Amino acid sequence: MLTRDYRDIIGGALLIIGGIAFSWYAAHQYDLGSLRRMGPGMFPMALGLVLAVFGLMMMVPAFFRAGTMPEIRIWSPLFVLSSVVAFGLLIRSFGLVPATLAVTIISSMAELRIRPASLALLCVSLCLIAWLTFKVGLGMPVHMFRWPF
Repeated sequence: MLTRDYRDIIGGALLIIGGIAFSWYAAHQYDLGSLRRMGPGMFPMALGLVLAVFGLMMMVPAFFRAGTMPEIRIWSPLFVLSSVVAFGLLIRSFGLVPATLAVTIISSMAELRIRPASLALLCVSLCLIAWLTFKVGLGMPVHMFRWPF
């Protein structure tokens, strides 16, 4: 048991840093305008400030409560990142359905317990949603299946 909730303190600090950096970039790269005639930088700057306020709201109470040491598992982010890489490598060569299956199966390995029935249902539903969205709904010329050999 820790004396403070360091996980929320670090998370809040990262939100504050990200929000301030986002606001600073928007304020210096885009025209802010005025409240009556807003420029293209007003909304991104306001969103960055809101993000920083949310980080502050998350960070301040964490100083007054005890926390637990979080379990650090390096394999979970590696599986998720490798699934994105696999999708990028497979989409052009094999098509949308095999790439969607690969990203779903590889990223599911990030969990401690894999349930085969729910994984199969997730694979089928994501492939169906991808087909309905990109091929039927948007009419994009993306290959569903492609055999490169």
